[in-house]
Parts: sequence; structure tokens; C-alpha cells
Amino acid sequence: MDEASIWVKAAPEAVWALVADPTRYGELSPENIGGRWANNSVPRPGAVFKGTNKRGVMRWTTTCTVLEFDAPKRFSFQVAESNMRWGYRLEPEAGGTLLTEWREHAGPMPVAARIFTGSRLLGRDREQIMVDGMRTTLEQVKRTVETGRG
Repeated sequence: MDEASIWVKAAPEAVWALVADPTRYGELSPENIGGRWANNSVPRPGAVFKGTNKRGVMRWTTTCTVLEFDAPKRFSFQVAESNMRWGYRLEPEAGGTLLTEWREHAGPMPVAARIFTGSRLLGRDREQIMVDGMRTTLEQVKRTVETGRG
């Protein structure tokens, strides 16, 4: 499992409102350019959202199923195309929130995803790019919430 954490000077509820809303991920992520709830899904375990991603000239869409929706503590989802689980943990701490983003392989990567990743069209060291992206996302969450744009 990979994870990164950051302290945010805001209550967990304010941080939660941002990280549990995939429609805002395009504002936060270095790779995601937007998300939308599928089929008028209501945010809860089992709900589905679509994410659109871009790296260089490559664009792709993912289908994500919510695994945890425990406000304001945990939000996680599984990406069908890569068999990866992603999530956020929020812990009240010293007048703010310790926010942790994590990712883990939920099983073998599907063949199409292995070929796509192996092509290096998404970068030479895809795993490190993803970890670096988590740090970038957390820094943007912090900026967004602390400046009142959350």
C-alpha cells in the first residue's frame, strides 16, 4: 500500500466535503480532469462515478465504485480498469485534520491495463508517478480548503 499524509488547518467536515466529491477531483489531481456520478448515483457505498484522466496526449476514463462513505472519516473507491483501490482517511488533530490518501492493488492488474502501463505512454515509472500525484493532490486539497475555496 502507498500512502501520503498532510495536515490541513480545517475541521474534518470541511476537508471531507472536498475529498468525497469526485466532481471536484479535476481541481485537485495532476492527472484527473473531472468526474461525474453515473446514473444519478447518490454518494454511498456501491455508488458509481466516472473519472476522466489525462497525462500528456493520453486521455482515458475510469469507472469507480464507492467502497466506503463514512463522513467525515473515510472515503474509498475501487477503479475497475486497474483493479486499484484509492481512499482518504481523515483524523481530527491539533485544531485541524490529518488527511491521508492511500492506494493499493486489489488484485492482479487487468491485461489491458498492464499493456497500457507497460507502453510507458503514462510515464516511465508509473508507480512513482502515482505516489507523487498523491502528494500533489493533498497539497492542492490543503490550499483549496485553507483558502476557503473548499
